[in-house]
Amino acid sequence: MKIIIIGAGEVGHNLCTTLSAAGHDVTLIEQSEVRCAALDEEQNARIIQGNGSSARQLVDASVSKCDAFLAMTSDDRTNVISCSLAKGLGAKNTIARIHDETYSDNSVINYQLHFGIDLLVNPEAICAVELAKEIRNPGRVAVENFARGQIEVQQQKVAAGSRMTGKQLKDLKLDAQVRIGYIQRNGTTEVAGADSTLEEGDVVTLFGHPEVLFSLRERFDPKHKIELARVVLFGGSETAISLIRLLTNPRFKIRVIEKDPNKCRSLAERFPHITVIHGDATSLRLLEEEQIGSADYFVACTKDDEENILTCLQAAKLGADHVQLVINKGDYDQLLGILKSMLGIEVVVSPRQATAEFMLRNLSTESKTTLAKVPGGGGQIIELRINHASPCVGKKVKDIHLPSGAVFVALLHKFKAKVPAADDVILAGDRVVVIVNEAQEKAVIASLI
Repeated sequence: MKIIIIGAGEVGHNLCTTLSAAGHDVTLIEQSEVRCAALDEEQNARIIQGNGSSARQLVDASVSKCDAFLAMTSDDRTNVISCSLAKGLGAKNTIARIHDETYSDNSVINYQLHFGIDLLVNPEAICAVELAKEIRNPGRVAVENFARGQIEVQQQKVAAGSRMTGKQLKDLKLDAQVRIGYIQRNGTTEVAGADSTLEEGDVVTLFGHPEVLFSLRERFDPKHKIELARVVLFGGSETAISLIRLLTNPRFKIRVIEKDPNKCRSLAERFPHITVIHGDATSLRLLEEEQIGSADYFVACTKDDEENILTCLQAAKLGADHVQLVINKGDYDQLLGILKSMLGIEVVVSPRQATAEFMLRNLSTESKTTLAKVPGGGGQIIELRINHASPCVGKKVKDIHLPSGAVFVALLHKFKAKVPAADDVILAGDRVVVIVNEAQEKAVIASLI
């Protein structure tokens, strides 16, 4: 695949390394002469010194022949303009890195559609999803989130007294945004079907919107009590702001510690439901005064890696139940495993690494990807890319007859994900996530791609 990257900062640099190593033909355009000279020696890619938002520069770089155009500078407007020009000049797929939420606000105009950009990516928001999934549902199923957290996977046990006991799935009247994928019972696993019946003690795996899944817990366990989670964030960074948005449920009590008084005021005005503390979390005295040892989650997410590491170590020593860390620079890549295993930091995320992994998944041309194995040898969770020649293109979900032992759990269209409804139409370019018994996998693939 021919890929052009604009910008050689932390994110662009790492993307160039990752995509080149994956066998792609990468061209990197960067304005800094010094940075280009260094990149030329270390990268297995074509390095061009120039302006990525110049139409002439893009033509010279053969943008019309590229399969993916990634604008990854730290300036939103440069990225938007570059992608818009690239699309107009013939680039097949354009992806812009953005920070300002203005470009995600479609209330007046859809910026993505207006500028012809296929995808807007915020590395800090991707990191926030990784942090939030552990906070929202500790011990969640180890299956990849779909579409940056829009669809999550959770397990529920059918407890004594649940009104679901003895009922078939077709009679449960679950929310349309939820789908039961498979049922585990007495050491065996069954891919769920409309006629499947729930019994006390069953472990049910559900796919759906995170908050909708959480609201179902009482139906599975009438005695379930909602527990408050005390979350402390160090730093009012973009990652913190994205994380606050993902933890809007009243069960999360959020405090933010921030050194900049202007950021404190801004956060307090934007999020009146949280507590904002003006101070420096690297101060052990402040952490003790704020009783960080009683926090359920402590997340260090400033732009300063050294301060993040220091405060995480202090929070863990003071007794915070779960400690999470954001690492921004590539200098600490080799230490991520050590930080997790030896220093008691449960989750370590990196915007540059998270973006690279996200890009690898989204730029993949494979028609089938195995996401996870179903426990107990009950089958696989697979993602299928629908091409123009697929027999299901133009059909409604209800008109696609999957064999017994297969069930749709997610539909990804234009980078938006949902649990598929009966009247949803499958379009070329969509991706569908299916749980399927191994014996039925070939039949399912034939009916879809």
